[in-house]
Amino acid sequence: MLRAVSDPNPSLLDPVLQGAAAGRPVPSTPEQPAEAAAAVAPEPPSPTRRPIHSPADYGVPLPEWLQRCIEHVPPGAGESCPTDAEALLASAFDFAYQLHEGQYRASGEPYIVHPVAVADLLRDIGASASVIAAGFLHDVVEDTEVTPEELEQHFGAEVRALVEGVTKLGGIHFTNKTEAQAENLRRMFLAMASDIRVVLVKLADRLHNMRTLAALKPEKQLRIARETREIYAPLANRLGIGRLKWELEDLAFKILEPEAYRDVQQQVATKRSEREERLGVTVQLLRERLAAVGLGACEVSGRPKHLYGIWSKMQRQQKAFHEIYDVAALRILCPSLDGCYRSLAVVHDTFRPIPGRFKDYIGLPKPNGYQSLHTAVIGRHRPIEVQIRTPEMHQVAEYGIAAHWKYKEGGSPAAVGNDAERFNWLRQLVDWQKDGGSQDSNDYLASIKEDLFDEEVFVFTPNGDVVGLRKGSTAVDFAYRIHSEVGNHCQGVRINDRLCPLATPLQNGDFVQIITAKTAHPSLDWLNFVATPTARNRIRSWYKKSHREANIQRGTEMLERELGRDGFDALLNGEAMAKVARRCNLVGTDDLLASLGFGGVTLHQVLNRLREELRLANSAATPVLSNEELARNVSAQGEQASAPPLPTGHGAASAILGLEGLDYRLGGCCSPLPGEPILAAVALGNHGITIHRQDCANVEQVPAERRLPVRWNGAPSAPEKRRYPVQLRIEVLDRVGVLKDILMRLSDHRINVSDARVRTTPGKPARIDLRVELTSAAQLTSTINQIRSMADVLDICRTGIG
Repeated sequence: MLRAVSDPNPSLLDPVLQGAAAGRPVPSTPEQPAEAAAAVAPEPPSPTRRPIHSPADYGVPLPEWLQRCIEHVPPGAGESCPTDAEALLASAFDFAYQLHEGQYRASGEPYIVHPVAVADLLRDIGASASVIAAGFLHDVVEDTEVTPEELEQHFGAEVRALVEGVTKLGGIHFTNKTEAQAENLRRMFLAMASDIRVVLVKLADRLHNMRTLAALKPEKQLRIARETREIYAPLANRLGIGRLKWELEDLAFKILEPEAYRDVQQQVATKRSEREERLGVTVQLLRERLAAVGLGACEVSGRPKHLYGIWSKMQRQQKAFHEIYDVAALRILCPSLDGCYRSLAVVHDTFRPIPGRFKDYIGLPKPNGYQSLHTAVIGRHRPIEVQIRTPEMHQVAEYGIAAHWKYKEGGSPAAVGNDAERFNWLRQLVDWQKDGGSQDSNDYLASIKEDLFDEEVFVFTPNGDVVGLRKGSTAVDFAYRIHSEVGNHCQGVRINDRLCPLATPLQNGDFVQIITAKTAHPSLDWLNFVATPTARNRIRSWYKKSHREANIQRGTEMLERELGRDGFDALLNGEAMAKVARRCNLVGTDDLLASLGFGGVTLHQVLNRLREELRLANSAATPVLSNEELARNVSAQGEQASAPPLPTGHGAASAILGLEGLDYRLGGCCSPLPGEPILAAVALGNHGITIHRQDCANVEQVPAERRLPVRWNGAPSAPEKRRYPVQLRIEVLDRVGVLKDILMRLSDHRINVSDARVRTTPGKPARIDLRVELTSAAQLTSTINQIRSMADVLDICRTGIG
């Protein structure tokens, strides 16, 4: 069944955290009616509003539930702001269909297939109609001409806010992919703080992209799969969405460790019949024992294990497959909470329990809301893992926050708890970002990856509240988890009513009381033993603020040494320096100098960005050329200044040794460079001698008797600085100015470009063919790496000149 258009609980976080995403819209009210929406924004010119007719009109496969929505929409739906769930979904799909028409994915299928798949995944996990509508529309702001204001008019403020929350970065360009990834994650977590539902759309978007990753190049597959395993799967786990977490992990496992994936998959398939037969006997025995004590309504079934979970357990415990997967796994669903504990007693009475393997996650839920009884017993000479839970707990384990909203009104055990505590990790992450503690992209990414993983140690406050921490955490980690001020004024600790050193690792079940004093402050020595990124970041942040003036002075001296006194004074209060500060996620020039003095940013980063801003300022007065116009200008200049002919002299004056006195040319098919193994091919007739790389595909067609051994002249008097033409093919995001950015990068490294060609296709990445002039194979490798590190570059390869 479809839910109402407006979510009953648009944000799980307290008002303090809701305001964290400064400047971003927050969905605070249900959708506006059509009349109210019309007053907000003028009627958009496109796409054309039209009545919705039949699912067959679209010509793409649609899920059954969407077909029913389209068939059941009331007359006039699609021409005004929808007022019920089915009309909302049908209108959102039709809107997205029109906007994405003519766009195609890398696989060649129509782009609309992706938004439909994302919406279908959101419906499967129980998301509300407004979130599903955002799934249909999540790419329209980035990939089409529609504006957020037009979205609000058509679908209301709530859907607009959700779509804006998941819209990918656009129009912002970074110096490298690490910076781009860090900035994307910063914005994603700020959007989550505003409305936690946005991450549902983000996760569904990533899951469908992972399912269809085969259409991309291998290196891009690896990058996306690694990010999925390190960020998105742990994020799904943090939010308790087990169904998405397992599939994301398995899909990433298949790409990152293909041989291990195939091995585990084959072994699972080989032992399936034997395992199912053994499990069937155990299930039947438990059903009979439960029925005998009045628990016949309990549902007993085998519990599937996902491949990545098996493999990671093998790696963690250094065991073979048969030692891990011979463990049977059962799940018992009980109608009531009381039935869970009674079922546990039956299991322990039927089979011998394994000491130390019982965990009560019902009485002490995990931070993501997960609840179950876990135990392990010996059954039929083999271990059996058993999970016992209610249907409501099972929904929370599978669907996380979506199920949490569904059952909250009914008062299930899963809904009892403090939402603010559940998302405490997100609040602290956002607070750290707002305090300017996330300037270094590498540090930020490392902290995110650490913070997303599950807590392993659970301790109690003096009031009996549970706090989850990473394994190895100390009292200082605990203090900063409670509040930054508690950590900043921490003086000592009592663990189980005993005074202990602050560096003492905490154990499960410890009662921890922090002793504070107004005069106490953090010590840099704490960085040697704290285990959580939150504590490390807060300690560093305190030192940044408390030594701010000294850091500003140190940063000023560093820049003065590089720019000179006059140059520094001229730039100090200029717009270029302010822009550099903003690019470093800092408020102003003083913050930039303080961060430079503290080591939050490096001198190299500041100088590079300052030079780039000055170049942009100098070129701002000139008209912006399209990529195609710029390519024509480069080609025209290259024709006027062509490279000198290749010398064919004798001895040390010749670039190639072994052909002294003979005419030769470099093969355009492979364009060899000094430093690469080469050979000479003697052509029939009057075509002379051609120099090829030894790995050139055309060499295989040359008979052995017409191949001559040659090598590059490495003599000191050889023309080492001679430039040789090389053709590069670059796949980029299609935007105005991307070719200019690439040419500026090459110019910084004194690399000449003699020809440029740009080819664009609507809805697909642009292709740029550049002919560059290089001195060696080492310079080629460096050039390719420089271009590949740019945020808009999707792929780069070397081709023949032809």
